Amino acid sequence: MKINLLTVGLVLYGVTAGAQKLKLTDKDYQRAEGFMSYNLDKYYDDATVRPNWIDNTKFWYVNNAKSGARFMLFDVAKKSDVQAFNHDLLAKALSVSTGKSYTAVTLPFRSITVSSDGTQIGFMAEGKTWQFNNKNNELVSTKEAGNAIAERGPGRRGGFGDNSVASPDGKKAVYIENWNLWVRNNETGATKQLTFDGVQDYGYATDNAGWKNSDRPIVKWSPDSKKVATFQQDQRHLKDMYLVSTNVGSPTLKTWKYPLPGDKEVAKLRRVVIDVEQAKIINLKMPLDVHRSSLSDDIVDGSQLADVDWNPDGSELALLSTSRDHKISKLRIANATTGEVREVFEEVVKTQFESGRGTVNWRYLPKTNEILWYSERDDWGHMYLYDAKTGKLKNQITKGNWLVGRLLKVDEKNRQLYFTGYGREQGNPYFAYVYKIGFDGKGLTLLTPDLGNHQAVFSPSDNYLVDTYSQPNVAPVSVVRDAKGKVLHTFEKADLSKLQAAGWKTPDVVNVKAHDGKTDIYGLVFTPSKMEPNKKYPVIDYIYPGPQGGSVGSWAFSIARGDHQALAELGFIVVLIEGTGNPFRSKSFHDMNYGNMAENTLPDQITAIKQLAERYPIDIDKVGIWGHSGGGFATAAALFRYPDFFKVGISESGNHDNRNYEDDWGERYNGLMENVDYAAQANQTYAKNLKGKLMLAHGLMDNNVPPYNTMLVVDALIKANKDFDLIVYPHSAHGFGQFSPYMMRRRWDYFVKNLLDAEPPQNYPLRGTDVK
Repeated sequence: MKINLLTVGLVLYGVTAGAQKLKLTDKDYQRAEGFMSYNLDKYYDDATVRPNWIDNTKFWYVNNAKSGARFMLFDVAKKSDVQAFNHDLLAKALSVSTGKSYTAVTLPFRSITVSSDGTQIGFMAEGKTWQFNNKNNELVSTKEAGNAIAERGPGRRGGFGDNSVASPDGKKAVYIENWNLWVRNNETGATKQLTFDGVQDYGYATDNAGWKNSDRPIVKWSPDSKKVATFQQDQRHLKDMYLVSTNVGSPTLKTWKYPLPGDKEVAKLRRVVIDVEQAKIINLKMPLDVHRSSLSDDIVDGSQLADVDWNPDGSELALLSTSRDHKISKLRIANATTGEVREVFEEVVKTQFESGRGTVNWRYLPKTNEILWYSERDDWGHMYLYDAKTGKLKNQITKGNWLVGRLLKVDEKNRQLYFTGYGREQGNPYFAYVYKIGFDGKGLTLLTPDLGNHQAVFSPSDNYLVDTYSQPNVAPVSVVRDAKGKVLHTFEKADLSKLQAAGWKTPDVVNVKAHDGKTDIYGLVFTPSKMEPNKKYPVIDYIYPGPQGGSVGSWAFSIARGDHQALAELGFIVVLIEGTGNPFRSKSFHDMNYGNMAENTLPDQITAIKQLAERYPIDIDKVGIWGHSGGGFATAAALFRYPDFFKVGISESGNHDNRNYEDDWGERYNGLMENVDYAAQANQTYAKNLKGKLMLAHGLMDNNVPPYNTMLVVDALIKANKDFDLIVYPHSAHGFGQFSPYMMRRRWDYFVKNLLDAEPPQNYPLRGTDVK
């Protein structure tokens, strides 16, 4: 579908002697829908390279050209970029073997394994694993994929299904059954019980953070694949949360443990090491930990137990304990054989301690008895080096008015760190750059100097890195660099010509002042692809206040960010403002809203929109706002606390009262209830102030933010005799899933009707709204 660049076709109707009303048609919505990613993908040849290293000099990647995905093999030493195999011959061979018809562009897999010489290709398709000989073009089916797993079905607290966690060597996997931990031999399918005293609500490796739970065990395997670090989680004294299904006949009650801020009891962890080969439990001799981590309101880092770092032979491990209010973090080292534990040092902060951005950054270096440590003690997130025996600081590694984001690699032999950093280079502080530095704090080197947001993947030897960089309004470029950052090869750049010919445009990147009048904040502005001269446009503010992220999210390039440009095409200017409180700046910047989450960056949003109205044709008297989850909380707060500025709001799945949201969120970013007035921050307290139009939406099976959060606001609005709109999704969880297109269409309709003062088309069939 070609996107028309003409002005959004607003058709006048209902002309009377006194007034006229605008009416949007299906064609207007269809034109706007053309700016959704599912309609733009066909115009975009993505040149992003996501390398899968085979050895120190070779990697394969998928080239997503519009002619079809091609698996490519790149040799750094030879600078050769060739197809990993003959796609046409493999398609024919697979068609013969399966009886189905395949072409080179319909190969039914997205991942492969490649031998170091490039002759053997492994992949999974049609429920089997296959080997393809790249020399003689022979295809061999090796075995049924996952046959051991197929023998048992998934089940609540029983049957591992897809909920097992494999060891580093891939030969074993642990899973939970009846609150105990078991191990499976992946080669034979044999299973063995590892623990025997797990009981309901006091089980091993159980995954429950209140806002999220699963049957998958939370463990950290030792590098030698012989032990796992985990815990027995005591939830026996916790309060329950309830959700009730909507169906014909008696409803089903879903019950799980969900502690809240201020509760006397929260989940406790009894730390253990399990010798998998001996089926032996080693109890770590230390006090119980509360269910907390240094990273987020959960105890996982990626998919494994956070804040645990093994030594290479699995004889000991370092672990970090975090207090309930996140103000105290204690580093300990435990003997994995005896369970003896010694305390190395602790860090105490006034607000909340965190050890990185998106991943835990501290490391245990047993060979040299050192600890790499992350701290914001000088107002910026930096790396420090400690003596693991004495607990004494040896030296600060990184320093300056910028921060370390993610520790990418630790080269112990050459005593070098590789990491992403933010705010050191000129320009947008949210762009990630890649650096290296010595343990002694010397030799800081910028490895990715090109302007933009960088994502890098290192070779196993650290001698090379594949770097993809971009900006919200600049397409990605992928290059191969050496260890000093020199570009060795540039891959084909992304082609935007087809997009641009179809009428697509990038958002504007803007820089304004925060509500204090001096702090720089940044954002994106989406305007209609064709602006009418001398016309002012209503503005829609999309908000996510964090404090663990922000409204923009990734600052890398994207052809579409949700429906922001689509909304703009209907006759709006859409803004995304990263307010104060974003974590990718200084500690003081991040803590600006600590203890008052209800501020929600709203003063920043207001002052930013006023400044943008001086640059863009914004109708400052027609300001709308919407957001989901924390953005839903912020949206309702905007309508209640600033009713003369925000006129229309759509609040989705909001945590409107943090006394009704899981304990670790509020207690981390707001403080313990005895120190903070949570009631004064609750949205229902201010519902009586509503003047504009407000739509509330929530899924009735939301196990993240329970729907009672929105019902508290509904109750207050009714008692205050206020008109509002409400959508409930009987079967939806926190995200609306298959009902998201319906929510999007209702969102468009609501802003068109109440902010644009126009009539939307009736029941426009937005893609995916026909749900069965």
